[in-house]
Amino acid sequence: MRINTLPTQIASDDSVNTTASTEAIRFQAPPGGRLSPAMGAAFQRDGFLILEDFITPGTCEALIERAGELLAGFSPDTVTVFSTRSQVHKSDDYFLQSGDKIRFFFEEDAFDEAGRLRQARVLSINKIGHALHDLDPVFEASSRTPALATLAAGLGLHEPRLLQSMYIFKQPWIGGEVNCHQDATFLYTEPQSCVGFWFALEDATLENGCLHAIPGRQPLRQRFRRTPGGLVMEDLPHEPWPEIEPIPLEVPRGSLVVLDGLLPHLSGPNHSPRSRHAYTLHLIDGRAHYPADNWLQRAPDLPLRGFEGAVCP
Repeated sequence: MRINTLPTQIASDDSVNTTASTEAIRFQAPPGGRLSPAMGAAFQRDGFLILEDFITPGTCEALIERAGELLAGFSPDTVTVFSTRSQVHKSDDYFLQSGDKIRFFFEEDAFDEAGRLRQARVLSINKIGHALHDLDPVFEASSRTPALATLAAGLGLHEPRLLQSMYIFKQPWIGGEVNCHQDATFLYTEPQSCVGFWFALEDATLENGCLHAIPGRQPLRQRFRRTPGGLVMEDLPHEPWPEIEPIPLEVPRGSLVVLDGLLPHLSGPNHSPRSRHAYTLHLIDGRAHYPADNWLQRAPDLPLRGFEGAVCP
C-alpha cells in the first residue's frame, strides 16, 4: 500500500531545481539504474536522492523473509545493544569484529531494569550487520545487480566496493532514534567517497521513524576510529549544523534513498505499532584510501568486492 501523505509530487526527468527545497524531491526509479540529468542535479544539490519503485514488492518480501530466517537461527550467547546516543557498544568485541560477519544487535529499550526482554526476541532486535551482502546468498543477490552497478557508476564511484550492509528493523514501540550524523564519520576514506543505499522494505512514515535530512553536504564533524584503548568518537573542527528544520524523507515500500557520506541525516524513534524495515548498503570507491583506524575492518580472506557477478533479481 502506498503512502498518501508524501510531501511532494514525483518529479519529471526534465524538472531541475537549482535551489534546495524545504520538501524532499522524489523521482520514479530510472530504467536500469541510469540516472537522468535531473536526478544527478538533485543529488549534487541536496546530497540525497529518492528513487521510488527501485526494488519490487517481491524483493522486499524476500529480504524480510530471509532476515526472519536468520533471526530465528540466532542463539544470543552474546547480547550487544546498539545505540547511536551512548555508543555503548564501542568497546564490545562482538561489535568490533562484525565487519566481516553476520551479527545481531538489540534495541536499546528492549530490556527492562532487571535485564529481561520486554517483548519477544523477534521484536527486540535493532539490526543485523555488517556483511550480509557477502555472506548470505539472498542478500548478495539483491546487493549486486546490474541496476545498482549502473547507479554506482552514475554517482561517480569509478571502482565501487561494497563495504557494509545492515538490515534495520525499527521495531514497533521501541525502535530507537538515530541522532544526526554523517556516514563518513563511520566509513571514512581519503578523499571522501562513501555513499549509502537505503532500501525501504516497508513504508517509512513520520509515525514509524522515517529518515530526515539536512539538505547539502557539510564538512565532516567527527570520526569514529580505533585506538589502542578502543573505539573513540573524535571531534573535528566544525561549525554547528545549519539552523534549518531537517526534511522528512517519507517513502513508500520499494524506494531507494541514496545518501552522500557527508549528508547530515537522522531518524526519529518508532512509537507506532508498525515496524519500519529497511536494508542498507554502504559503498566506497576502491581508488580512495581506507585508513586502518576505521572501526570497520575485514579479514584478509574476505576482501572487499564490487559488482562482479551482478545478476538481475
